[in-house]
Amino acid sequence: MKKIGILTINDYNNYGNRLQNLAVQEVLRSLGCTAETVVNNTPYNFRNVEEKTLLRRLGALGKMAPKEVILKVNRYIARKKFGKYTAERIAAFRGFTNSYITETEFKISEGHVPSTLADQYDSFVTGSDQVWNPIYRQGSSIDFIAFAPSSKRVAYAPSFGVSEIPSEYNEMYKRWLSEMGRLSVREEAGATLIKKLTGKDAVVLVDPTLMLTREKWLRFSKEAANKPKGKYLLTYFLGKQSAETLSAIQAIAKEHELKIISLADTADLGTYVTGPSEFIDYIRSSTAFFTDSFHGAVFSILFEKSFTVFGRAGMNSRMETLLSTFKLASRKWEDVSATGELFHIDYSHVPDILEAERNKALHYLREALSIKE
Repeated sequence: MKKIGILTINDYNNYGNRLQNLAVQEVLRSLGCTAETVVNNTPYNFRNVEEKTLLRRLGALGKMAPKEVILKVNRYIARKKFGKYTAERIAAFRGFTNSYITETEFKISEGHVPSTLADQYDSFVTGSDQVWNPIYRQGSSIDFIAFAPSSKRVAYAPSFGVSEIPSEYNEMYKRWLSEMGRLSVREEAGATLIKKLTGKDAVVLVDPTLMLTREKWLRFSKEAANKPKGKYLLTYFLGKQSAETLSAIQAIAKEHELKIISLADTADLGTYVTGPSEFIDYIRSSTAFFTDSFHGAVFSILFEKSFTVFGRAGMNSRMETLLSTFKLASRKWEDVSATGELFHIDYSHVPDILEAERNKALHYLREALSIKE
């Protein structure tokens, strides 16, 4: 039985991250491997992102009316007071991880990788999620498994999260990608980047969360304590939506007599603190789902829900690949709002596509890990 070390982002505050980590583990175990996640504590470079966001917001304040400025400032102060709720949310995510994901007791970080680590596993899998996003860890060699021989380095549907690699990382990325034993990515733009940097072809695979059946996902789900008894319209936005869009959503909910439940919204604290298990059930039980989240769309497809996708900066390639693969490009907000086809989605063609994509990924992993059928 092969022992596989999983290298991914260890984020205890993001639904998609926890669910893809679990999915990679379960897929590897379905192939007869033992699998555990090697905890990587290399710091993330969110400071630059936050500073740039703050500067943009400060610049925007100068263009607002005084009343709007006061409203914005008050909201910012209120968010700062939500520390205890953030801690409760993280505790829920860690609880999910402890229950379902096997993590190593030891931790590694850039510059602190045990010399014996490569010998402890038959292979390492990096992915999925945005492990190759240069903004996050400023190019960490661990995310490319550089500490192990090339024959042990397997990329499983990782994402770059950007359309271009900053010039200062080009040489590092070119070397690390060239040394990967097996290459795959999650979106077409990633395959294009690899081809441009290395001349190599990388297979495009579906996100690991799509590899598990809806029945299996239900084993990891549970109902939230404050889940409505009646029908509801679920929203999960990671980016900011315009006042016009939010007004349109409220009008839709009112017209169809649906209560609005907003995940990741600090104004709805009872929902904000729920973990990944509740995330699954919220989507499964929704009457309609509006989101700009990649994994939100993934679980909508798995549960064949009425969902609508909204644009978000940096999301286009991943979402485009997903919707194109499953022939659901018409689920974008601009199309749904134009046609009014909010609740009617033809999923009859999806099972065959899903089966083919799952077989494609399993074939890739068997070859990459030298596993016989």
